[in-house]
Amino acid sequence: MEVDLISEAFKFMLLGMGIVFIFLVVMIFSIKIQAFIIAKYFSKKEVNIKSKNKKLDMSNTSKKIAAISAAIEHHNNIKG
Repeated sequence: MEVDLISEAFKFMLLGMGIVFIFLVVMIFSIKIQAFIIAKYFSKKEVNIKSKNKKLDMSNTSKKIAAISAAIEHHNNIKG
């Protein structure tokens, strides 16, 4: 009687693990197909815009530095 219960439990374990494995394999392939479709039809075209003025680049850099500095200062003020 106990041997039957153990064998049934083993069968259910294999069935459950097999279903999960098959689900994961199907999910991986569907994500790869989805990534391929998105890359093919919705690819982001890169636009190379070179600024004629380096002063413009410096202002963008200084704005980024100011934003990062403000975020760090704000984080430190919240912590106490």
